[in-house]
Amino acid sequence: MTLGALGVVGLGVYLALLVVIAVAARLARRDASAGDHFLASRELGVFVLFLTLYATAYSGNSLLGYPGEAYRRGFSWVMSVGFMMSIMVCFHLLAPKLRPVAIARGFVTPGDWVRHRFGSERGEGPLRLGVAVLMMIALANFLFAQLKAMGVLTAQVTGGLIPYEAGVIVLAAMILFYETIGGMRAVAWTDAAQGILMVVGLGALLAWLLGDAGGLAALTRDVATIRPEAVRVPDVTERMNWASTVVLLGVASVVYPQAIQRIYAARSGVALRRAFALMTFMPITTTLVVLLIGLAAIPRFESLGVVEADRVMPLLLGAWAEAGSLELFAAAVVFFGALAAIMSTADSVLLSLGSIAAEDFARRHRTDSDAALGKRIAAGVMVAMAILALLARDVTLWGLIELKMELLIQCAPAFLLALHWRRLRADAAFAGLAVGCVVAVAGVVLGAKRLGGVHIGVIGLVVNLGIAWLGSLGRPAPRDS
Repeated sequence: MTLGALGVVGLGVYLALLVVIAVAARLARRDASAGDHFLASRELGVFVLFLTLYATAYSGNSLLGYPGEAYRRGFSWVMSVGFMMSIMVCFHLLAPKLRPVAIARGFVTPGDWVRHRFGSERGEGPLRLGVAVLMMIALANFLFAQLKAMGVLTAQVTGGLIPYEAGVIVLAAMILFYETIGGMRAVAWTDAAQGILMVVGLGALLAWLLGDAGGLAALTRDVATIRPEAVRVPDVTERMNWASTVVLLGVASVVYPQAIQRIYAARSGVALRRAFALMTFMPITTTLVVLLIGLAAIPRFESLGVVEADRVMPLLLGAWAEAGSLELFAAAVVFFGALAAIMSTADSVLLSLGSIAAEDFARRHRTDSDAALGKRIAAGVMVAMAILALLARDVTLWGLIELKMELLIQCAPAFLLALHWRRLRADAAFAGLAVGCVVAVAGVVLGAKRLGGVHIGVIGLVVNLGIAWLGSLGRPAPRDS
């Protein structure tokens, strides 16, 4: 049996299992409230919480985009391990202070924090709306990236038996089905299974690659021979880009709506701390692995273009499957692990987008119909992003990551600064957010995405923070609510 045929059969079994999980999650729901649909009634324990955080954090961007960027950049992409670690550092600035108030006040969406923190202050409404809009843009971008990754992976691994377009449409429909039916429970339960598949599959692929290359030293020599610039010491501009990316990814990732909502959904503070402790090791076991996978592809595929480099992972799976029967089975496991990771991120993104659109953007006060409204909005966005994924294929996954982070990072002061500095005022925070976004968008439009290696979004954040700080000086701290 070929990898393509095995992939088609396995995909059918995998999708059937997702239907079973969705139905089980539906039967397990407590009620039809927004809290149950979007947060699983705040019942996620350590194991499921850790795996859903893991499967959500390491997505199609990680499994296709990161190896592709390692292929393009070479060994300088080792910085990817560092910025994934920075995410966990920044989470410790957010979660310990945010979770207690979120539980006490029954938060469901990120906008609930903004509403609570700034109350009836002048500028609270625009700030909450601005945060909601930026988060929806980032989530739509993220969803588009996952749909694109699903289509690429499915087409490549099945040998074209399932074309790109069919992969996008069928898998998008499945995600929409089980997210609508089972809500956060279905998302978390599928994430748990998907996270295990991903760890096992990536470990097996790396072992084969290094063994086949003769070890890391031999791989490095091969890369140096074929592409000497890939092993050179980075210059000052590249090192500045390292530092900038650590800030961009570390700060922006903690205000991902799906990450914030998992803080809300934890069963207890202890469960959340233990899940985060386990997540600390994941950059080594996942980001470092996909970095090495991208590097191992350089000697194997010498002439891939900029966009084609995102196909490194499925190309390697195809080569692995030809080595023997055991390797064929192992390649199929990696395929489903990667596909599962991509789908787990897409379903989390869709769930968060629906909740923000229904509760933070469309309405001021929560009602019992918000869950139903969120489902309808999510369906509309999924259809729109699937169409876009079918039409816009010539874009790199890493480029999409940077684009959304440039904007999402502008939301950070409304969370991180507001949690740690009581004098921050809503109108000053909104002014900072607005100007920071103008700086970031202007840089992209004018083609100045980096200045001296520093991302324009990070420069926008500095301006954002400065305006928020200056605009809040000399004003009294609010009374405790």
